[in-house]
Amino acid sequence: MEGISTRNVLITMIAPAAWGTTYLVTEQWLPPDRPLFAAAVRALPAGLVLLAWRRQLPPPGWRLKAITLGLLNFGLFFPLIFLSAYHLPGGLAATIQALLPLVVMALAWPLIAERPTAVRVGAALVGLAGVTLLVLRNPDGTDPVGLFAAFASVTVAALGFTLVKKWTPPVDMITLTSWQLVVGGLVLTPVALIVEGAPPALDAPAVGGLAWIAIVGTGVAYVCWFRGLQLMPAGAVALIGLVNPVVGTALGVAFAAEPFGAVQALGMALVLGGVLAGQRPSAAAGPDTDTRRPATARTGSAT
Repeated sequence: MEGISTRNVLITMIAPAAWGTTYLVTEQWLPPDRPLFAAAVRALPAGLVLLAWRRQLPPPGWRLKAITLGLLNFGLFFPLIFLSAYHLPGGLAATIQALLPLVVMALAWPLIAERPTAVRVGAALVGLAGVTLLVLRNPDGTDPVGLFAAFASVTVAALGFTLVKKWTPPVDMITLTSWQLVVGGLVLTPVALIVEGAPPALDAPAVGGLAWIAIVGTGVAYVCWFRGLQLMPAGAVALIGLVNPVVGTALGVAFAAEPFGAVQALGMALVLGGVLAGQRPSAAAGPDTDTRRPATARTGSAT
């Protein structure tokens, strides 16, 4: 693998930056109380477009893996993340996602023998401290359903991301993403129809919001994210995910009039500090670094 480089970090960073916009878009423009509909529309169209582009189905030895990854990364994660967005303030929902690095590191050690370095664990704890400070700005904005959905989304995402790292795919990241999105979308669509009924009427802002999260927040973002997982240690990639709450918080303050003060500014600085510390060369040294590119990967295919 190429390992940690400025180019890889910046490309991977596109994903959490795009995800950080999901909360504001959901609150401001999407139909209310339709998390399954939003999740299905986010997954299936993007997956079908990518699949039509690549025109490659999973080989026999990869079908069960593709189904498993599709269920974890999209079939379960998408409705959970939308449910948290509907039931929590945007900044709070986004900041809970910053727990992802610690969960990924906890799973990566037994599943892929990626032992976290002291620097990376410290960076995750610094980020967690920043999360705590950011959450303090919404003490009365919590909802048990939203909190459960947010924490559950972190758990299933961590497992799905770690398995992407464990199961080196025989294709480029665009093709791998298409398989997972189609699986997730095919599961979500009938469930959404049964639970929520017929699709709601959509106005222009809703159509634009769904297009944004499907194209940029899903298709582009996940190709960049899975590419990073293949080229970098899972712990380092998960730390880049801390950009998500920073973007979510900034957008919540700028467009939704969410409160922001000195404490939250310190929290944001700690979160960004955790991201930077986790990408230091010293953090990559050790048993979790692999400088070899898999023979099956296509150079630059996912950029």
